[in-house]
Amino acid sequence: MITLSLCMIVKNEEEVLGRCLASVADIADEIILVDTGSVDQTKEIAKQYQAKIFDFPWCDDFSAARNFSFSKATCAYSMWLDADDVLLPEDRERLKQLKKTLSEDVDMVMLPYAAAVDAQGKPTFVYDRERIVKTGKFRWEGEVHEAIVPSGHVIYADVTVTHRKIKPADGDRNLRIFEKKIALGKPLSAREKYYYARELYYHGRFRDAADMLIIFLQSGEGWRENEIDAFRVLYRCYQSMGKEEQGVYALFATFSKDLPRAEVCCELGQYFFNKGDYKKAIYWYETARKCDEPVHSGAFIEHEAYGYLPCIWLCVCYDRLGDYQTAKKYHVMAAEYHPDAPEVKNNQEYFNRLQTSEEKEQII
Repeated sequence: MITLSLCMIVKNEEEVLGRCLASVADIADEIILVDTGSVDQTKEIAKQYQAKIFDFPWCDDFSAARNFSFSKATCAYSMWLDADDVLLPEDRERLKQLKKTLSEDVDMVMLPYAAAVDAQGKPTFVYDRERIVKTGKFRWEGEVHEAIVPSGHVIYADVTVTHRKIKPADGDRNLRIFEKKIALGKPLSAREKYYYARELYYHGRFRDAADMLIIFLQSGEGWRENEIDAFRVLYRCYQSMGKEEQGVYALFATFSKDLPRAEVCCELGQYFFNKGDYKKAIYWYETARKCDEPVHSGAFIEHEAYGYLPCIWLCVCYDRLGDYQTAKKYHVMAAEYHPDAPEVKNNQEYFNRLQTSEEKEQII
């Protein structure tokens, strides 16, 4: 059985830290908690779980803080979590089993990260992250959206880390860090250009975001999954600038990077639906249903795009075309994914009314 250090960086996380630590404390052999300036009960909560607590002055550099936390680890492997992450019961058991069976020749373990869940707790946005690494062998890179470059013997394990945020983060922090770096004359890596462009988009600076996305894409230095997402964000930038006709080509450009993704097909379906071209919308939503979810690609996977979303929109498209029988077929399929979704309930009432009207016509 391997030994495992849990390494965390925190600041003012009293509302969620106990929940996180309770889900993993009996699995980790030690807990390394690096505090970057808490003024609440964060440290007191950590002490309840026998955490080794270290102070680290915040310097607008997440990698520096994470590398400091990893430097304090004494176990063979180091695992990281954020304070608003949690291991659900079934994943706790899987992690325990992984700890027992992990071969010591493994350098890095990639685990699924459920970054968003629906009201029922079902993951809606998932991607793989470098979650467990051999202690002392890797370093974090990037002041914002920090990451470890995978290398060595890398495996994927079925232990999902679930993100359960209960309060919004500082929405301006990442943009502020990027622009501070630019003001200091420090060059942005390809990955940083991609994430900087996304921050610009989130802040409504669509022209600036589009320009940076184009610079990133033209560099040819980006990771495939980032390039695919960059084309999607570029489309939204043009859409927000009232240039959707021009931007839609960015969605088609994703097909040059990999097989069609359901997320992109759904966006194309929505584009043609909004134009009133329901047959083309149907084509793309049907294509989305046929797409397989990428496996161990690092892709940002929106699970709804591979099932529920195309079904609910196919229902609407066929209804607009007057094909109520096919529309109802897709309504039933959508209900299998989310029986309690408001859209499903509204559609059920609609079809009930249609049936009642038909029955009345038959009586007459």
